[in-house]
Amino acid sequence: MSQATVGEAGATRATPDPRPYRWRWLALAVILAAEVMDLLDVLVTNLAGPAIRTDLGGSESLIQWLGAGYTLAMAVGLVTGGRLGDLYGRRRMFLVGVLGFTAASALCALSVSPEMLVASRVAQGLFGAVLLPQGLGIIKEVFPPKEMAAAFGAFGPVMGISAVGGPILAGWLVGADIAGTGWRAIFLINLPLGLLAAVGALRFLPQSRPTPSSRLDLPGVGLVALGAVLLVYPLVQGRERGWPGWMFAMLAAAVAVFAVFARYEVSRQRAGRDPLVLPTLFRRRAFTGGLVAGLAFFTALTGFSLVFSLYLQLGLGYSPLRAGLAGVPQALGMVAAFVIAGAGLASRFGRTLIHAGLVVVLAGVGGMLLTLRLAGPEVTAWRLAPALLVVGFGMGLVMAPFFDIVLSGVEPAETGSASGTLTAVQQLGGALGVAVLGTVFFGQLTGDGAGAAVRATLWVEAALLAVTVAAAFLLPRHAREGEPGH
Repeated sequence: MSQATVGEAGATRATPDPRPYRWRWLALAVILAAEVMDLLDVLVTNLAGPAIRTDLGGSESLIQWLGAGYTLAMAVGLVTGGRLGDLYGRRRMFLVGVLGFTAASALCALSVSPEMLVASRVAQGLFGAVLLPQGLGIIKEVFPPKEMAAAFGAFGPVMGISAVGGPILAGWLVGADIAGTGWRAIFLINLPLGLLAAVGALRFLPQSRPTPSSRLDLPGVGLVALGAVLLVYPLVQGRERGWPGWMFAMLAAAVAVFAVFARYEVSRQRAGRDPLVLPTLFRRRAFTGGLVAGLAFFTALTGFSLVFSLYLQLGLGYSPLRAGLAGVPQALGMVAAFVIAGAGLASRFGRTLIHAGLVVVLAGVGGMLLTLRLAGPEVTAWRLAPALLVVGFGMGLVMAPFFDIVLSGVEPAETGSASGTLTAVQQLGGALGVAVLGTVFFGQLTGDGAGAAVRATLWVEAALLAVTVAAAFLLPRHAREGEPGH
């Protein structure tokens, strides 16, 4: 990447491009290994949840907290994870993240109570939030511009393979009961992966110089964490506790805390200090609309993944492996959509592709509702497969252009804050999806059975998708229209 020096008179003198980093492709392999660990841990507890509850005990909300604790911690941590790399060096923070994530995985595997397991999942999410942002920064440092597309292009196949193979691997590990480990094997597998990634990081990741030009907004982080917990806790626990008045007070307090956070960020920026989230971002229609659309969409996406796995195991009596195999059509649909959209559809159709994808997802949800109604207790994974394929394909069409379009409307100086905020909202949507759709499912499960429960959650998912459709109209038609100056 070319550098330039500016003299006292203001003249700019370009210097020759340095030689590319020698170990850049091996560095990419190390970064991808860390991505795989995160992707697996997002997916595995959906399948292992019933087995974990059978072993450790606890209420139905334990299954929800296994996912919500992880994604909630990730959401809070991501807004500062990238900045930690700037302050203390990306390789150093990558090592802290991967070793911490590995240690937290070991604690998950050794857990002897529901509380210990949920706390360990929260630790996983926090260390994952330190780990993941460093990889993107390192890629930008070590790859020349002509190889950047190929480097980032490697994420697609890896994510696709993980999406297809992760649930199958998790189901097999739980069912195989290797050396009597049962569900604990889904966390133990992170130990060799994490240690290999740490060794690879020491050997192949370049040293980066800290740039302490900004400081962490710790009060802002505290306010975001408090508001998120006040929001998610009642949504998970409210049903089991009979929705006492103090649960609704917590929800109201969450709104108040986020309002305080907004005022604090404005005052911090006016005082010349670095805010956690730039307040100017929320004056941009594309970004604000993208946050609303992203929150609704990822709530629907993550919540559906949990509910479908629970329906297969608790309603149809599937084993974890069989449940993992049943979800393959949705994963294949998403991979196919990413491949097709990557061939030029995303840049050509922009927002239209997002709306088309949402219509396809709604059609798939309608197909599932129809299949469940017609088949009744005779429903099978094979009968649901066509609708699942359609749902996955539509979701892939939505996700392919989404981030590019939302981020295109922000100034270059705002990109880092905007990216962190958007990714954090994606994770918060995951926590809300587990909380909201999981609560709807368990609420109906105790009364009218699994069939009624999954149908109720599908209607809630359809409503969330309708919100996404409406919010997407706030986005520019194409990414280039949102660029400042256009």
